[in-house]
Amino acid sequence: MTLEKIIEKLAAKSSILINPITVKDYLAYKVEPNFLIPFLKALKESEELRFTVLTDLFGADFLTRCHSRKSGNPEKTTLINKRFEVVYNLLSLKLNKRLIIKTYVSEKESVPSIINIFNAACWYEREVYDMFGINFDGNDDKRRILTDYEFEGHPLRKDFPLTGYTQVKYDEQAKKVTYEPINLDIEYREFDFSSPWHSPTYVLPGDEKADNVIPAKAGIQK
Repeated sequence: MTLEKIIEKLAAKSSILINPITVKDYLAYKVEPNFLIPFLKALKESEELRFTVLTDLFGADFLTRCHSRKSGNPEKTTLINKRFEVVYNLLSLKLNKRLIIKTYVSEKESVPSIINIFNAACWYEREVYDMFGINFDGNDDKRRILTDYEFEGHPLRKDFPLTGYTQVKYDEQAKKVTYEPINLDIEYREFDFSSPWHSPTYVLPGDEKADNVIPAKAGIQK
């Protein structure tokens, strides 16, 4: 029996709805959030499969994408806005095989935490929350893990502004680091040093001010 057949049989046994998807050369499945916990648990505990290692867990933001959901009528599907994708990469040391599981949620939905199945998921889920703002039910640790604790927003969201919402500044009077609204002194500049449209001698806008700067001599001056 092929690996695909074993997984499909395992899912059917527990009435878990899964859909095979194409992710390059990897075996991958799409599953609704409410089936995520029983499916991952079955994959880990199955003696035939033993997907016991969570190698990665990450999120992605597809701002305008809709996700098709099957209704009671098998010939009818509904399109629901499912902005966020959460991806689980599993490894079976027994079979030397990798498996990708994907689930999709909207901004108002949460994903069930898998920390009771894979202990390593705790930090992964914290990172996904930090970067995308996706909540994981059952994981109460919402501490920032890549940004600082007072950071505003979630920087990997597609609608997050390039400048962010606040800037960090050392307040000399208060003798501490403070946060304040973004204050841009200049407009954006494009630093494209390898543009095919300009020759190597092209002067970037603003760099003409450096014409009178004396270049440092090579070597150590005595």
